[in-house]
Amino acid sequence: MACLNDEGQWIILMAFIISVGIFFLAILLNQSVLVGQTTAESVLDFPKNDIQDMKSEVWVIFSRYKADNTSRDASIEDIEKISLVRKTATVKITPPGINSTNWRVHYNNGITNYTEVVRYAEGYHQFHY
Repeated sequence: MACLNDEGQWIILMAFIISVGIFFLAILLNQSVLVGQTTAESVLDFPKNDIQDMKSEVWVIFSRYKADNTSRDASIEDIEKISLVRKTATVKITPPGINSTNWRVHYNNGITNYTEVVRYAEGYHQFHY
């Protein structure tokens, strides 16, 4: 019993340590991929282009129909219906009152809830959040 050969035990122990390390690295890489995917999905889910298109259409309605309130109201109703059918988003555009130039634009697609007050004047527009 004077000379025991324990080199096989060291090989098995080192293989076990390496396999546990690889296992933890795989878990870390898997978690980082999931975090990156959810971040990318949240960026893609934000309807920036839809909101910008809606605001530009409000500008067109303002500039085209300054005096004719019936045409303006019909255009607003069309935008609200089309956005509900095509984008499954609720859009509410509130034109200004008698002594106001503020338009209220509201967008909600179930994920993003966006409300903005826009002040339009002759030749330019200002955004108030």
